[in-house]
Parts: sequence; C-alpha cells; structure tokens
Amino acid sequence: MTTSTKDLVLIAEVLKPHGIRGEVSVDYHGDSPFLLDEFPEIFLRPKAPRPRPTVGAKSGKPGLKKRVAKPAAPRTRPVKIESWRPHKGRLLVFFEGIADRDAADELRGAELLVREADLPEPGEDELYLYEVEGLTVLLEDGSTLGHVRQVQLLPAGQEVWAIDTEDGREVLFPVADEFVAGVDLDEGWVTIVPPPGLLELYLNDDSSE
Repeated sequence: MTTSTKDLVLIAEVLKPHGIRGEVSVDYHGDSPFLLDEFPEIFLRPKAPRPRPTVGAKSGKPGLKKRVAKPAAPRTRPVKIESWRPHKGRLLVFFEGIADRDAADELRGAELLVREADLPEPGEDELYLYEVEGLTVLLEDGSTLGHVRQVQLLPAGQEVWAIDTEDGREVLFPVADEFVAGVDLDEGWVTIVPPPGLLELYLNDDSSE
C-alpha cells in the first residue's frame, strides 16, 4: 500500500538500530511522544538511495561513458509502532514487522510522517516547525532580512533557523522567545530581534579582519 506524500509532515527520523531485536533509536521532533499513540496513521519514508553507475566504460575505449541509474523514489508506506520508550533524549521504538537488527538497520535515515490534518491544534503563541520554513524574515524596523530556508534542531534541543538573506548569505538564528517579536502565518512573515552581534557576525564583511 502506498500513499501520496502530499500533506504529510515530518515528525521524527530513524537514527540507528538499538540492540539485536529490531529496536531503533529515533529523533522525535514533537513536544510529547505520547502523540505517537494518538495519530490515526503514521507513515515511514525510507532514505532515498544514492544514484549508482550502472554501465562502466571499457578501459581505454573511447566513446563510452558511465551512466548513472536514477534511483526509484522511496516508497512511503504506513507503519505501526508497537512500542516506544524514552532513552537518553531520544526514543527507542519497535515497529511492527521489524524483528532483528538487520531489518532495523535498513531503516537508518528513514522519516516518520503524519497527515497535517491529524496534528493537534497548536497552543497560543506556538508554531509547528514546518510552518516556519519559507516565512519572510523581517527586522524590527520593517526591513526584510530574508527567508527561513530550514529549521534545525540541535542535539541540545536548541532550535535554529537557517535564514537565506536577500543577497545570498546565510544567517543561523538561535530561536528564543525574546528574539521573536511577531509571526503572521497568513501573511507569511516573522519579525525577529536578533541577539546583539549576530547579524554583524554573518553580514559584516570586515568582521573576520
């Protein structure tokens, strides 16, 4: 059974096997793992395979070129979580049908997704991470800094926005309540108050001299 990836949002990623019985370590991006017990369906999207050369040129023979096989798109499929438990800031998860380490190892890099419609309503002043990506980033004076290209979650739990500026530079913005002045998802913007020195660090050409 397959499903369209439209309207699916990322909630977790499989890191590696844990033990020999098929358990895997998972980096979960939600606030509460108990939601895993409440989603009507969870989907697993395997890590995309890398392109591989399929026809090598015969040594020294001109006119032959290597061709690269286009890998098949990862098949997103429903998956059932049999159990989960917290472990050192991650989750250890058993999936139905994954019963040994080899099968678990094949899940490395896979993504867990749910339908956007199945997400609970966020609380006041809360945002889902996927809603942030693509927002226009404004400064307090109303000027445009750029756009949020990616939301990163560091191992220590710090949320960082990778912002692409209008002139093609990157600013890594550490998210904190005091640094975010306002958000309007309908209009597609967020106003930030960067910590002192942050913009100079990334945008001042003379900062490294």
